[in-house]
Formats: sequence, structure tokens, C-alpha cells
Amino acid sequence: MRKTGEHDAPRGLYIVLISVHGLIRGQELELGRDADTGGQTKYVVELARALAEHPDVERVDLLTRQVRDPKVSSDYAEPLEAIAERAFIVRLPCGPRRYLRKEVLWPYLDCFADHALRHVRSVGLLPDAVHGHYADAGYVAVRLSNLLGVPMVQTGHSLGRVKRERLREKGLKEGDIESRYNIARRIEAEEESLSHAAMVIASTQQEVEEQYALYDHYRPERMVVIPPGTDLARFHPPRRGDRPGAIKADLDRFLAYPDKPIVLALSRPDERKNIPTLVRAYAEHPRLRERANLVIVAGNRDDIRSMDKGAREVLTEILMLIDRYDLYGNVAFPKQHAPDDVPELYRLVTRSRGVFVNPALTEPFGLTLIEAAASGAPIVATHDGGPRDIVRHCRNGVLVDPLDAVAMAEAIDGVLADRSRWRQMSENGLKGVQQHYAWRGHAEKYLRRVRALRREVARKRRGQQRLSGKLAQADRAIVTDIDNTLLGDRAGLRLLLQQLKERGRGVAFGIATGRRIDSAIEVLREWGVPMPDVLISSVGSEIHYGPEITEDGGWARHIDHRWNPSRLSELLLALPGVELQPAIDQRRFKLSFFVDPEQAPTLEEIERLLRQNDLSANLIASHDRYLDLLPVRASKGFAVRYFADKWGIPIEQVLVAGDSGNDEDMLRGSTLGVVVGNHHAELERLRGFRRVHFAAATHAGGIAEALEHYDFFGACRVPD
Repeated sequence: MRKTGEHDAPRGLYIVLISVHGLIRGQELELGRDADTGGQTKYVVELARALAEHPDVERVDLLTRQVRDPKVSSDYAEPLEAIAERAFIVRLPCGPRRYLRKEVLWPYLDCFADHALRHVRSVGLLPDAVHGHYADAGYVAVRLSNLLGVPMVQTGHSLGRVKRERLREKGLKEGDIESRYNIARRIEAEEESLSHAAMVIASTQQEVEEQYALYDHYRPERMVVIPPGTDLARFHPPRRGDRPGAIKADLDRFLAYPDKPIVLALSRPDERKNIPTLVRAYAEHPRLRERANLVIVAGNRDDIRSMDKGAREVLTEILMLIDRYDLYGNVAFPKQHAPDDVPELYRLVTRSRGVFVNPALTEPFGLTLIEAAASGAPIVATHDGGPRDIVRHCRNGVLVDPLDAVAMAEAIDGVLADRSRWRQMSENGLKGVQQHYAWRGHAEKYLRRVRALRREVARKRRGQQRLSGKLAQADRAIVTDIDNTLLGDRAGLRLLLQQLKERGRGVAFGIATGRRIDSAIEVLREWGVPMPDVLISSVGSEIHYGPEITEDGGWARHIDHRWNPSRLSELLLALPGVELQPAIDQRRFKLSFFVDPEQAPTLEEIERLLRQNDLSANLIASHDRYLDLLPVRASKGFAVRYFADKWGIPIEQVLVAGDSGNDEDMLRGSTLGVVVGNHHAELERLRGFRRVHFAAATHAGGIAEALEHYDFFGACRVPD
């Protein structure tokens, strides 16, 4: 394997794309199967292929979730799928094996990030960019790019703040929005992604100016508009001699007069897609009902009752509207369609001189609009988001207020009624797509930006070479907090040290503490603890190796990223209830404060203040009265992973122990975690995590208990 940072000769670009949720495979994407398998899944697969075809690219990996569930295809369980000569879908474990909706994946993303790091190390190349798609992948990309020290790119696809506002407009209550969509967690991840990303790729200028502008970390200078491409070999107008595909017969069985122009809506059954408004618009416009048929392709279904709540409600409402307005014979609403039917559906619209309609409440881009244009079909679309740029570039349709059913119907009818106008829109769309929305052009613009990021990143090796001795031989490690975890009960400490002495051959022993390095060594000597192999101190901002207390200079260089301690200190000391700790407790990469919970702003309010001032820091609160600010790449969790990665110790074989909030990020993820019995209440939120053991015993006795729980000296795994 090539070591990170070593290059025998200049190499091509290595791009890592991350898209966690939904069902992703190289062929026959199940678009519209559910709310998570929409245009984003198609976008990332086609982006991976387009990038891999460029001569400057050596490899593209699309990291996604591995799913082992009899309810979905076995394709999604395959760990590796080649989708082009130099492009691969890499499926990594992420929580339970069964297929889960994106809103419940959050607790498992730290483990996914650990698996992603291991995969990248197995490839042996340092990525030139780590690109997150959507908020959940952004959360992973932040952690992976910080651990690797490489630029992060982010694409939101849709944004939580925008969605929340649209749902409020629809009349949903705050509690319902939160319980269904976990929207606060999503927005928090989006803010974090915007803070860390060196580049944010948007599909439209409206997305930059109106949607991202709602965020505290809105930085337009880091944003670039690169519209997605479309597969022009697959999406094209009807050709002379072509015969309609099988999907036409399926539609015809619904329709009394199947040769009328088709008004087509094609999307997944999501309330944001606003299909019921289109049905009402059609039903309440007599001339439109007389002139055209309505075709609704809303994913695939067998039994509506077995679908998730959101899809079930949308599909039920559509059926009830069809019945209410007695649209039988006027509306085709097929239950199933294959991926190969999609291009044919657009061509049926063009053959019939119909219209494609996207009535979504909010549309960041609108890939279906590009596909329709490439097929020769005029469009009517929401005036929100991407459709503005598409119609401006292609001059092939009309924009409408998605909540105004009357205006929507008039727009559709107006296009259908004027054959000359219809023909001009069709021709304009074909020309505009060729000019603005081809994948080759997208890939060239994308890579031009990535090359610029590559030039900005100094190619430095991460720290000194591996040293000889115990660490080089270790295949597992114990890393523990000191105060109230390792220390506090002498009997438990004697038991733990005896176990390490008798059975700890090949086990690296380390501490991760908020104490300074000198203070940590002093208290360990007082309690008779042998010098650790690794000492992570000052809440993860420093790493040293024993017994000579050798500093890891690579870690210092790695975390010295967007760190501005003077401005951070100035900002926080202006807040009520915040006081600087003594000078002896301040470090090069750590600012420490006392916080009065009665007077000081909340942690969330402080984080927002930093965002608004374009400052980046990792905020670590503990015991309700201490607050440490570190560089964004520094924390106990990041330091533990850096150490394990550097010394080749599998993160799944690192036992970490803690008792308070500043231990949380090292307990999350793929480590073997133990929360000692005397833990602080702030760690209760980790209870129930499969890889976090809540010990009955306190202090070091809890660590000894965890050694048995995980069979640490044997199989070293989580019990079934």
C-alpha cells in the first residue's frame, strides 16, 4: 500500500463522494421508490462517472450505506461495485443492516465516518477532495476531511431551513415537523458543513442568494454554481421510426382518449413535490380537462398501506382527489414503472405535444426538467429555486407559484393551446440543454475548482515516522480519561493495572485528558500509574508519546487550520458570565473559560455567534462550568482516531473510557466505548448505543468491567 503523502510521480486526482441515504447502485436506480431515493441518488452516480471519464482523474469513490435487508435488492449489500473504469460505489456499514430512512441515521454516522477513513487508507491515496451530498453526508465529510487534512466540498441538494419554512406554510406544527424530519439535527449538520467546506457547490444562483443566505455560515465567496448535467444519450427526442415503449400501453388502459396531449408529473410521492395541487389545477380547469390527459408517475408501489407515512398520505390524497373530481378516464396513475420507462415517458409527452410539469413547493435544481427539455418537452415549473435558471438558460417553459392552482392550470393550458409556441419551446429546450447541462462541461468546471484547492493544500507528511517499540507492535489500545475515570478508586485501579500487566502484551495504553501534559504526568505518578504509551492532553489539542514525552509535531501542524485564538478570546470575553481561566491553563491550541450557567449564553448561542463572525472552533463543555475552544480538527475523538490511524491500530480495537461531556466524541463511532458508573448525567444520551457500555462499576473498575464485556484481550468485539 502506498503511504499517505508519498508520491513516486505526479498522480491524477482522487475524489471521494459521500451520499449516505437512499438506495444507490450503478444500474436501474429505483428512483421514486421512497422519499430518500430521488434525484440525488442519480446525480451522485452520474457525477462519479463523469468525473472518472476525465483524463486528469485517477479514481472516484462514491461512499454510501451498505444495506442487508430482504426487502430490498441484494445489490445494496455488495461492498464494492465498479460503475466505470475508474469509478466505484463503496458500501460501508452504518447502523442496523435493515434499510432505514435518512431521518433516523444520525446516531450511526460516526461509525460510518470511521469506516470511511479505513477505506481511504486501504486505497492508499490521499483524496484531493471529500465531497458531501446532503446534510448527513456533510456530517461525515466534516469528520473525514478533518482527520485526513484535505479540502471538503459540500452540496446540500435541499436545505433544512427552507424545508422547515415550506412545511410551516403548509400548516404543519413545529412538533410534527421535528418528530417526522429531525429537522433541528439536520440544520445543525448543515451549519457545520458550511463552516468547514472549502467550496460549496450549488445548482443555481437563487440557491446561493436566497436559500444558503438563511444560514449563519453563509459565505458566498466559497460558493460556486455548477448546474448538474444530464445523460444526453439516454434522454433525447423521439426519433423517426421509433415505436412507443411498453409504458404507453400501461398508461392507455387508464385513459378514455389516450391520443390527447399528455400533462406529465414525475416524482417520488413526497408532500414537498406538491402533486395534489397539480391534480386540483387540472380538475378545476374544464378547458384543460377537455384538451389533455393527466399522467402522474409517483414512484412504485404494491400496497399503499405498507408504505411509509409520508408517501402513504400523499398517494391517498391523490386517489381521493381523482375520485372527488371524477377524473376516471382522464388520469393515468400507474403503480409501477421501470428505470428504462422514464426516458420514454418524456418522449410520450413530446410525441403527444404535451407538457411536463414540476409543481414542487421547493426545488433546489430540478433534474427532471432538464431530462424533459433534453427529450423535447416544454415545461411548467415552480418559480422556486433551480427552475428559474433552467428556464432562463433554455427559454422552454413557464414558471408559476406552486400554491396557485389556477395560475398553474392557465400556464399549462396556454402552452398546449399555441402550437407555434409549443414548437419554439421544444426547440429552445433542446439547444439550451446541449449548451448548459451536459455532464462533460460540469466535470470540467468541477475539476478546475478542485485543482485550485489542491494547489492550496501543502503536501506534508503527517508527523514523524513510526517509532520502533511497543506502539509499532500494538494491535489494540486502551485510551482513558484521567479524572473520575481512570483515577478515583485505588482498588479498581490496582485491578486494572494488574490485568494490563498480565495480559496487556500488544496493547497500547494511553490517556486522553483535559489536563495539561505536565499536570497529567504529575497526577499519574501520584497514583502509581506507569507512563502511558500515548498522552493526549489539553482536551485533545496535544499528543505526546512516552516514555520520553515526545511531541507529535504532525498533529500540531494538522490542527493549525482556521485557528484564530485572539479573535475567539475577544469575542467570548465580551459575553456575560464568561471568564478566562488562569494563564497556566491556556495552550497554543486551547482556550479555556469558566462559564456561569446562570448568566452566560447557551452553548448553541455561542456557536451561532462564532458562525456569524466567520470564526471556527470546536466547543467542548463539561461539568456545566468549563468551556474549552479548540481548532476544528482537534478534540479527544479526533486525536484518538489520528493516533490509531497513524500507528495502524484498527479503530474497532480501541477501547475508550470516559465520564463527562468532553469524552463524548471519542465514545461515539466505531471505538469500543465504556462510560464508568460514576459518570456525569450529560453522557446519558449515549445510553443504548451498541458500542457504548455503561459500566456498573465506577472509575477504573468500570474500565476493567469493559475489558471483560468486550473480551478485549481475546476476540475484542461487541457482544451479540
